[in-house]
Amino acid sequence: MATNRWMGKVASKIESSGHKGVFKAAAKRAGKSTHEFAEEHKHSSGKVGKRARLALAFASARHG
Repeated sequence: MATNRWMGKVASKIESSGHKGVFKAAAKRAGKSTHEFAEEHKHSSGKVGKRARLALAFASARHG
C-alpha cells in the first residue's frame, strides 16, 4: 500500500491545481481514448509525455 501513497498525493495536487481532465480532453480532441493517446505519447517529451506516463501508471494500478 505504501507504493500507492504517492498516487494519492499526485491526484490531490492535480485536482487542487485545476488541471483535472486536461489529458482526457487532449485525447478526446485527438479522437482517441485516453489509453490509446497515452500509449501513443508515452515516449514524448514535455508535459504530454509526463501526463501520458502518469496516466499509464494510474491505469496499471487501477487494473493491476
